[in-house]
Amino acid sequence: MVNKLGTKPAINNFMETEKRIIDPKEQGDEKSFDFSLRPKTLSEYIGQEKVKDNLEIAISAARKRQEPIEHVLLYGAPGLGKTTLAHVIANEIGAHIKVTSGPAIEKSGDLAAILSNLEEGDILFIDEIHRLNKNIEEILYPAMEDFALDIIMGKGPSARTLRLDLPHFTIIGATTMASLLSAPLRDRFGHMHHLDFYELEDVERIIRRSAKLLNIELDSKAATLIASRSRKTPRIANRLLKRVRDYCQVKGNGYIDLPICEEAFKMMEVDDLGLDHVDRKLLITIIKKFRGGPVGLNTLSAATGEDIDTILNVYEPYLLQLGFLDRSPRGRLVTEMAYKHLGLDFIGK
Repeated sequence: MVNKLGTKPAINNFMETEKRIIDPKEQGDEKSFDFSLRPKTLSEYIGQEKVKDNLEIAISAARKRQEPIEHVLLYGAPGLGKTTLAHVIANEIGAHIKVTSGPAIEKSGDLAAILSNLEEGDILFIDEIHRLNKNIEEILYPAMEDFALDIIMGKGPSARTLRLDLPHFTIIGATTMASLLSAPLRDRFGHMHHLDFYELEDVERIIRRSAKLLNIELDSKAATLIASRSRKTPRIANRLLKRVRDYCQVKGNGYIDLPICEEAFKMMEVDDLGLDHVDRKLLITIIKKFRGGPVGLNTLSAATGEDIDTILNVYEPYLLQLGFLDRSPRGRLVTEMAYKHLGLDFIGK
């Protein structure tokens, strides 16, 4: 069986430490790179129109009442702009934003130190909020609801509770797995917004904006090509733009046109739908080892050497969206569309 790239498909275990160019998670020194490209206002923020409309109303209403905006929960796949949107909200309100993450808050004292240093109207952004310790959540509830911090002094029968009043502030939580949030925590957010994958037209606009900010020259066809392979995710689009720029500066004259853009993607092994060699390995493993499925998640994890969460939250979402994978009560199935994309004969069930 030969795939569309003209090579025999490998079905070896995946490399867990391998950095994928189309991985939606932030990599290495991208934090400073992404920060330089972040929009500052809602008008500059491209895409997610329904979310923007709702936030604009909430922000305008809070301004008129001269109150902080209610707590906001942003959820969606990695790389869709949750952190960027949190900074945009802070800029629109004119508030200071302090950034932390769920895993970073290990003890109740950590949370108490963060909350007691907030000022009136400040925004506390908690990334990966689903990873907060349950004991930390218990302290967070009165802080979010009553703007008070309950501190237990002492131990045993002599222990007493001291309540400290906090300034009115806003928590913006971001998560890729909203289902893992406890119901009491979820209920304390006044606004919950789901960030979906972007339309290709919006991704192309983001690429053009980033190219302008980075002084990159590219033609319209090259911008469209990069957008089509970005998996509808801005972070991936910006990363691909940077990689194509590097290729063009070394192999070309610095100007990104369609032919050299295609050469760059061929070298990166990213195909016309944004699949890389790891995506293709996952599909081919199911086809070769399990005759296209169905195969259970535990079995697939053992066959590929990847943990279940990685398959479930990193690899599957985009393949499901493309219609290349199907979920059934008996397990995962590779669809006929995926066979055609890989250049393989369909094994009917």
